Amino acid sequence: MRTTNGDPSLRILFVEPPKVFWFVMGEYLPPPLGILNLAAYLRRHDSNLDIEVLDCQAEGIDWRALEGRIEAFGPDVVAPSSLTTCNAYRGLRIAELAKKINPDTTTIVGGQHYTALAEETLEIYPEIDVVVRGEGEQTLAEVIDALKGNHNLSQVKGISFRKNRTITTTPDRPLIENLDDLPLPGYDFVEKQMKKYHFSLMAGANTPYALIEASRGCPHDCSFCSQCAFWQWQWRLKSPKRIADEFEYCYTKFGTRFFWLTDDNFGLGPRTRELCGEIQKRGIADDIMWFMQARCDDIVNQQDTLPLLRKSGLMWILAGVESHSPEILKSFNKGIEPSMSKEAFRLLKLSDIFAQATLIIGSRSDSHETIRGLRAYVNDLDPDLAIFMALTPFPGTAFYDEAKRNGWIEDTNWAHYDMAHAIMPTEHLTRAEVQEELYHCFRGFYGSWNRRMTGLFSRNKLKRRTYRYMARQGVLQALRGMF
Repeated sequence: MRTTNGDPSLRILFVEPPKVFWFVMGEYLPPPLGILNLAAYLRRHDSNLDIEVLDCQAEGIDWRALEGRIEAFGPDVVAPSSLTTCNAYRGLRIAELAKKINPDTTTIVGGQHYTALAEETLEIYPEIDVVVRGEGEQTLAEVIDALKGNHNLSQVKGISFRKNRTITTTPDRPLIENLDDLPLPGYDFVEKQMKKYHFSLMAGANTPYALIEASRGCPHDCSFCSQCAFWQWQWRLKSPKRIADEFEYCYTKFGTRFFWLTDDNFGLGPRTRELCGEIQKRGIADDIMWFMQARCDDIVNQQDTLPLLRKSGLMWILAGVESHSPEILKSFNKGIEPSMSKEAFRLLKLSDIFAQATLIIGSRSDSHETIRGLRAYVNDLDPDLAIFMALTPFPGTAFYDEAKRNGWIEDTNWAHYDMAHAIMPTEHLTRAEVQEELYHCFRGFYGSWNRRMTGLFSRNKLKRRTYRYMARQGVLQALRGMF
């Protein structure tokens, strides 16, 4: 690990690694929002830093070419993007590559996976020097200050690090009080690639696409969700004005027309209504499309918000239905009833909002019969799109702790923790049977000729376009016959 003894020109390289995106959503290329946030914060914190963001996806860089780019830049610090568990190993591979080029390079990782397994990561992987735990902006800035010799790493809250084969874990860092104080994401670091970011299934291959973070955390505590612990069970919101500022900045500066709100739970109510007004006030509502995730109970309880959302350009909502079983929903600590999900999807359709559902199979009580019941429930629910997922014990969740304690986990390959691979059996099904049931769920939904024809000729323009894209790309056939 390198220290620079006060050298102001420390070179920082953020890397979005080469990876394969989730096949279920078709062909898409998202901007690397996490490292763009970090890069923007570091730049504001210390204008003397030499910062580069390398997005291997957008630039078409494979692993061999990446080695050359790292060597050419000569970074003092390499920080790979590794948000999700299934892609965590790619961050390790980048760290290994950086150390191969220059063993003195400081390698830093963060995100939900490494926060949950910080000490374990340092014990197993010598190529990692520092793990930033939890919220990264202030912590990373202080780590960089320490590397410049301004203070010791042991004084930085929220990190775990190795020095001379000794692993040190410092106290947790308090969360940032006001998210509006953060700088706008550093999209200018990837300005040349901005036109390449797109989501073909949702908005078409030629529609510029940006991510917007409107809040951090969630007020709920679903047992399978890793967000709760990562954000310390707190929910902090950006102001409607700040969110709309990010919309307008990307719209004006980069020509962005499709916006994905990254929040696991955006929340509806007065704040949402104010955001709708802010977007309309800027005169861009008729020229954009945006997407968000919401809870079914919020949709029902705040249904008067839906027309305002639609008028402000929101066309697509993903809602977590998860299960048809009250008992399973209770075991997930979900806090909703199946009847509420049905009402939520009825309201979305009435509001001309494309309605996507997520469903989970593989809970401990699941059997062939219960999953067959889920498929029947989904047919009755009739969402515009349905995504079925295998219950996955992500590190940092209450469910992971329970599964590990009880010996339920049979697959420890982190690359399989993508919700498309069955990781555990249930009380009634083997892991292979859970996997097969997942395939049956996809085949049952997307293999329906009636649903396909209804989608292809729907009165809803977005649904019609989406199903025609899926048909052109062979997505339906791939889902029907996958594996």
